[in-house]
Amino acid sequence: MSDQQEKMRQGAEKLLQNEEVGYVIGWGTTRFADRTTPIFIDTPAAASDFVWNEYAVNSLAKYLLDDKYPDKKIGVFVRGCESRALNRMLKDKQVKRENLYLIGTPCDGKKAGRCSLCRERNPLLYDVLLWEPVPNVPAEGRFDRVRAIEAMTPDERYGYWGAVYDKCIRCYACRNACPVCSCRECYVDMSRTGFQGKQHSRSDNQIFGVTRAFHVGDRCIECGECERVCPMDLPIMGQTQKILKDINELAGEYECGLDAESENFLGAFDLDDKDEFM
Repeated sequence: MSDQQEKMRQGAEKLLQNEEVGYVIGWGTTRFADRTTPIFIDTPAAASDFVWNEYAVNSLAKYLLDDKYPDKKIGVFVRGCESRALNRMLKDKQVKRENLYLIGTPCDGKKAGRCSLCRERNPLLYDVLLWEPVPNVPAEGRFDRVRAIEAMTPDERYGYWGAVYDKCIRCYACRNACPVCSCRECYVDMSRTGFQGKQHSRSDNQIFGVTRAFHVGDRCIECGECERVCPMDLPIMGQTQKILKDINELAGEYECGLDAESENFLGAFDLDDKDEFM
């Protein structure tokens, strides 16, 4: 057992013993050695079920949206990615800071491809930090995939994304896992005529993909959960990365979720803006 894992278990056990939280969200084992799963622990004795290893890849922030009005504070382990998600959720008023007890766990990367592009390995907000911060490693190639698609001809790009969405089964796992997808009712679940076709076709799948990308857009924290949970291994984060790349080129370096105060880029405006369209 690692020293870090033991600190997690002891920290969660103490919080539950002192009744500072109603339950703690973390990672637990499965019957597969190379898999973990989010678990919800509400008794001190069960805190020994928490694990911290290279396979603890699931993002935990999304589960806070399922309990917006808790009787007690919710304890949750947060890495850099969870804290960026929480900053966005706090700014969007999807959760309340006073309802959370954030247990900071600096992370040096897990067995997930997206971790190689992570530029915030330490939690950006927390109530307690369980061990010393780790060095942030500059991530190279953040937009390499986008540039490769941009280099295609229009016909090649259409063929590329057409092939991607031919495989989409519209399970909505990407939407369900995304921490910044927080609408009470998603438009794809509505029955209004003309909103979104329900049939499985390239065109309807593409409409869903593009709409989802623009809905997340500049609020994307690049956690990669959408791609991780996709059963068809679709490279769908490339769409939101295209939006983020354009923002970086138009207005300078931009990353969402670095704090809970900043407006998202496309949601900010100035009444004194001198551009003609205003």
